[in-house]
Amino acid sequence: MAAARGHVQDPNDRRLRPIYDYLDNGNNKMAIQQADKLLKKHKDLHCAKVLKAIGLQRTGKQDEAFILAQEVATLEPTDDNSLQALTILYREMHRPELVTKLYEAAVKKVPLSEEYHSHLFMAYARVGEYKKMQQAGMALYKIVPKNPYYFWSVMSLVMQAISAQDEKLAQTMFLPLAERMVEKMVKEEKIEAEAEVQLYFMILERLGKCEEALEVVRGPLGEKLTSELQSRENKCMMLYQRLQRWPEGNALAHKLLLKNPDDWQFYSCYFDSLFHLIDQSWSPPEEGEHCAEGAVHYTVTEVRTFVEDRIKAEDEKKSRQLRGPYLARLELIHRLRERGCPEEAQLGEPVELMVQYFSQFGDKPCCITDLKIYLHLLSPDQHLKFINGLGEAVPLGGESVEEEGSCVFPEDTKALQRHLCVCQLSRALGLHHSLGTEGKLRVIKDLKAHYHHGLKFGATALKTELQFSDMYCLMAAHVYVDLWKETGEESMAWQSIGLLQEGLSHSPSNAQFKLLLLLLYCHLGAFEPVVDLYSSLDAKHVQHDTIGYLLTRYAESLGQFAAASQSCNFTLRFFHSNQKDTSEYIIQAYKYGAFEKIPEFIALRSRLNQSLHFAQVRTERMLLDLFLEADIVLSLEESVKSMSLSPEEDDILWDTLRDNRDLTVLTSWDPKDRSLTEEHRRASVEEECLWLRMRSLTLRLLAALTTLGHTHQQQNSLANENGIGDKTSVAARLFSELEQTLQKAACMSEKRAQYPFLGPPSTRLAAALACGSCQCQTSALQLTVHLQELETMGLDESMELQTRICNTFKSLVIQLQEMSNKCKGDLLEMKDNRLKTQPSLLENLVFFLETMCVVLWVASHCAKVIRPLKASLQKKKKKKKDTNMAPPAVVCGFQVLTGGLQEVLSQVLEFIKTQELGLTALKLASLTLEPHTQEEEGFIRAGMDKVQSSYLRSLQEMGDLLKRRAETLKTLKI
Repeated sequence: MAAARGHVQDPNDRRLRPIYDYLDNGNNKMAIQQADKLLKKHKDLHCAKVLKAIGLQRTGKQDEAFILAQEVATLEPTDDNSLQALTILYREMHRPELVTKLYEAAVKKVPLSEEYHSHLFMAYARVGEYKKMQQAGMALYKIVPKNPYYFWSVMSLVMQAISAQDEKLAQTMFLPLAERMVEKMVKEEKIEAEAEVQLYFMILERLGKCEEALEVVRGPLGEKLTSELQSRENKCMMLYQRLQRWPEGNALAHKLLLKNPDDWQFYSCYFDSLFHLIDQSWSPPEEGEHCAEGAVHYTVTEVRTFVEDRIKAEDEKKSRQLRGPYLARLELIHRLRERGCPEEAQLGEPVELMVQYFSQFGDKPCCITDLKIYLHLLSPDQHLKFINGLGEAVPLGGESVEEEGSCVFPEDTKALQRHLCVCQLSRALGLHHSLGTEGKLRVIKDLKAHYHHGLKFGATALKTELQFSDMYCLMAAHVYVDLWKETGEESMAWQSIGLLQEGLSHSPSNAQFKLLLLLLYCHLGAFEPVVDLYSSLDAKHVQHDTIGYLLTRYAESLGQFAAASQSCNFTLRFFHSNQKDTSEYIIQAYKYGAFEKIPEFIALRSRLNQSLHFAQVRTERMLLDLFLEADIVLSLEESVKSMSLSPEEDDILWDTLRDNRDLTVLTSWDPKDRSLTEEHRRASVEEECLWLRMRSLTLRLLAALTTLGHTHQQQNSLANENGIGDKTSVAARLFSELEQTLQKAACMSEKRAQYPFLGPPSTRLAAALACGSCQCQTSALQLTVHLQELETMGLDESMELQTRICNTFKSLVIQLQEMSNKCKGDLLEMKDNRLKTQPSLLENLVFFLETMCVVLWVASHCAKVIRPLKASLQKKKKKKKDTNMAPPAVVCGFQVLTGGLQEVLSQVLEFIKTQELGLTALKLASLTLEPHTQEEEGFIRAGMDKVQSSYLRSLQEMGDLLKRRAETLKTLKI
């Protein structure tokens, strides 16, 4: 932390050193003590005071720390130690805006300090004050005329343009000004670094001045673009495409392909330009060059000849042939076929070309992905011929040790890779899927045999390395899943789990095994094993957004509330630190002149802030907190307050939500008709947003409950009338939105999209509607609106309304009773030597629990409203000496409600207890698992044990929570 001081050591540095050391070692209490000692002797040693504040901040005493810091800050210090220490403290307090004030004051006092000016610039960068950054950059340049400072100012203008709400302002003011500033440096020949040229290029590109940008890239300034390979060529190519200058694009592409015939992006540009030229009937000028870049290939024949010449050159090489030209031929066939051009026939028969490609590159793991995208070029009747043709190119030697001796195995890893590629292509062509049950079981047997045989090639592999034959294991697991989904035989799921667990024992870091296992456990309703699997994936940074849905989707719905809390916190921590981290990246980019990266970092930040997953986890986290704590640990009011949750404010920006999920993270070799389509993606996002809206409205209505807690007396005083009226209208408005959303949800669940097993998981929406949870919660929340009316009318003139409310009370008990009936049944049962799971019962139990919580909160609110009304009615009756004291209908109705809730709750608790006993008594060891080896049996049993243990934990957590709810129910009296 301490700033180094030349040769002469400042005595204060020596005095402060021990405090720095204590803070660096995390010994905050000693740091505070040491600072106190020092301050007794040296009252004016401001830095010691700030270091003490850092110690206080880190021990959770934020308020004391802030007071101390402000004492120093108001003195406007200019010593480096105090400034640096205050900067660290403010950053830890997440108050970067205070750092700008510090350095603004320091710069006023020491106007010629390069260091303080640059700290001020970076402080503005942290809070995104682009206009002030522009001014600070120029002020710096005036003191120390170094190029980077000048260009900091230019970049800040570009950032003003990017962040401007008004695109017109960006195009007419900020960007032209930035362009003029750079042109001034170009005219004065002061451009020094590549970063400066990159920035100039970026400005011209954003202004749409592609011709000028092209001149810069192709001129002397372009020579500075050296940090990336082919930087100039790539920029030229991009500009030709934007300017639709197809002749130049074509000429440049084939020139570059002569240099590097393996560069795929240039093949794409080459083919794109050809077809544009054909569509425009382009022909070269009669004299001179075709275009500025040289000769143009503007006919299919020329392009075909060019590609065939590249292939000929590769064929003549003895070693290290490049894949590009061979794939380019397939790509050209694909494009010609798309346009219905007869010339495709002259390039050869795709099936033969692909077999030839396989014979050259089949031993490379990328061969499968290369060929998979061209499988559509084969007609269905060519599929078997193609696979048999590939089989002939696979050298298999070693006989199998099995009694049948039917399997022949590869003798080395290259042969193994070829054989594996054939298996993968067979699956991608749907040959596995078209087999019957017997056929699929034979495929599994072969794949397992090849997997076990291949393990010998990786006998000495490290734990972090994958086994050569892992993909056989994964594919066999996929075939088991096919069988499970087609036949409904759950034993197939258990065998798939056993096989993947075995795979992990040999290849502990295989992410694909973990992902598929994770999915299988979730489908079987077991979340406990998933927690370890996911954390062993060691998801980094943006993956919390792209694959986090695999975890957060199931945690709560399978009754593992502690794990759900943890996974939500884990995810939210990433999203919240993204804000802070992005500022640091931006500062580094300014320091090192990586200007083109700055807009990318800003885009990343907004992409994460707008993430659908972020909004979902935020909402679920708050609901989860309420289900776990409200009215148990704190009252609902206090819980809502601690979350700073306001019913009026919707913090979800619905119009800009982005789906950042990676839905292809699980390896799949399914044929096109079974793969994820754009339609699936669209339906999934629509469903996710609808479920999020339901949850968000429920949450806000619960928050509205807490603001409606007014007593009857207040209601009658005029002073409060407006406030109350607003609150009611908020609840009423939210309720009508919830009803509309419920209708949409009902329509959607009727035409419910079926996603592939490896595609996006469905939301909880369909299950919530099927078990009656949404409907019951909506009825309960509607009571809040009725109770408002009751408060206004009083008890003696509201008979009709009271009857309506009483009917709702009765209906709630009936609905909860029906929901509880849908939870009954055995979660795990053994029948005819088979194990059967019913995970939907677990999900229904969770819905029952959530709905019971909502009903109890509403009931508690009812009690608060009815109590004072009943008291004032009794007073009136006493005055009138009315002896006929029959209690109001709503009071009797409320007693019926609480009695009914009590009964349903104890039934469900009894059921959970029975299930726990039943599960504990299940002896899974008595299952006979034929016809597996002892080792395989061990892995399958381990999987079953994990599911059993997970169910027990879920039941325990739900039972505990419901018991605590039963306690709060006893306190509901009027």
